[in-house]
Amino acid sequence: MGTSESPQSPNLFHPMHELSIARNLIEMAETAARDAGASRVTRLRLELGQMSGVVSEALLFCFDVAAQGTLVEGAQLDIELLPVVVHCPACGEDSPLPSIQRFRCPRCDAPTAEIVQGRELVLASIEIED
Repeated sequence: MGTSESPQSPNLFHPMHELSIARNLIEMAETAARDAGASRVTRLRLELGQMSGVVSEALLFCFDVAAQGTLVEGAQLDIELLPVVVHCPACGEDSPLPSIQRFRCPRCDAPTAEIVQGRELVLASIEIED
């Protein structure tokens, strides 16, 4: 007997998390634009950590769909992907990890679990039109 994946399978891509994030970004941008007396939002810049749990491609897709009919419709969403940076308790250095599969200091090879950067989901800036 062969196997098949049902629509409920965890292996299938479901961007519901990213849709919720896109809606929140749009709401924040619209509020900021209205408070500034702007007619539309032209660009949003997002800082997204490698371990944020957000799939950037899915977020970009959901953003365009969710922005329809809002002040954010047609705006560019720029995503800056931030690497995972850890603090090493042995050598005291902050270093980016070459791979999130190995949480060891890239300088001295000591195990480390203190994440300094990489979990961010920050709306860093919004550009508007008057």
